[in-house]
Amino acid sequence: MSQRAEKLAALHRDILACRACQQAGCIETAQPVVSLAYSPSKLRSAAGRAMLIGQAPGQVEQAAGAPFAGRAGCALFRWFERIGWHEAAFRRHVYITSVTKCFPGKALTGGGDRPPSPAEIRLCRPWLERQLETIEPGLIVLVGRLAIELYLPGRSLDAVVGEVFARDGRQVLPLPHPSGASRWLNAPANQTRLDRALDLLREQLGAPPEDATA
Repeated sequence: MSQRAEKLAALHRDILACRACQQAGCIETAQPVVSLAYSPSKLRSAAGRAMLIGQAPGQVEQAAGAPFAGRAGCALFRWFERIGWHEAAFRRHVYITSVTKCFPGKALTGGGDRPPSPAEIRLCRPWLERQLETIEPGLIVLVGRLAIELYLPGRSLDAVVGEVFARDGRQVLPLPHPSGASRWLNAPANQTRLDRALDLLREQLGAPPEDATA
């Protein structure tokens, strides 16, 4: 096992043991989700390593113990298949995480998942920072408004999807959330923005590695 893989395994053990949001009364039960399918490796592209940040796990992700394992994840990986990256390869070579690591629970109205609260985001931020420090991604893919707000605050999806931004020496590529509850993609102009974003992602990632090593 490489030094990076050992460091990541230790970080995952720490995250899985975290009960900070439960102890703070933010959630009833803490059950963190981490990306165990990832194998620390370099891509063939200039990005070197890549990391995807979503919003928070849902109920399906909590039960599966893997990020983007539910319906939204299926839609997300269909997008990636359009640029030559199948799910297994993407999970292996792109580190997938989220702003917060535990399922926040259902929203009081509307039937969807509750967005993480500012307190949960604050409590979980050190884990995200340690993940960034460990993975050292040259490319960060931001999925959904909450993740985008961390790096590109105050900007609309219309203004950022289909563009690549430089932040702290990294390339940042925003994507809309693939949830079926989102109506943003109903507009043809936004579908065009998504197509452009996926083309940019293909350029940033390159082809899936065959036998990449850390």
